[in-house]
Amino acid sequence: MATKKAQKKPEKIYATGKRKTAIAKVWLAPGSGKLLINGASLDTWLGGHEAIKMRVLQPLRLTKQESAVDITANALGGGYSAQADALRHGISKALALFETSFRPVLKPYGLLTRDSRVVERKKYGKHKARRSPQFSKR
Repeated sequence: MATKKAQKKPEKIYATGKRKTAIAKVWLAPGSGKLLINGASLDTWLGGHEAIKMRVLQPLRLTKQESAVDITANALGGGYSAQADALRHGISKALALFETSFRPVLKPYGLLTRDSRVVERKKYGKHKARRSPQFSKR
């Protein structure tokens, strides 16, 4: 009699999220819903930016995992908004690795796709990336 061995879930799952020049390193583990970013809670880290907090928590709300997983993350580079979007991307990727059934839930919202928009570089002879010097007839 051959019995199938039950696959054991890993204790911690690591994923990296990116947006512009911001990078978020995310560790996800089964737990009670604790969220630590750069050693601080989400409320302390983002202050009064409620809309950005909702963007960070979106993957957890869609998969109904707000109080089922603990997340520890390090965000670096960019500004707080780009860091929040990188964190959202990292959480989504970690959730998809944590439970394969979450992937079809997260995919239609574009949470597993890296937002590749970055600032265009400045070109020689231009004031900015595309702004030309003002034309003077005389």
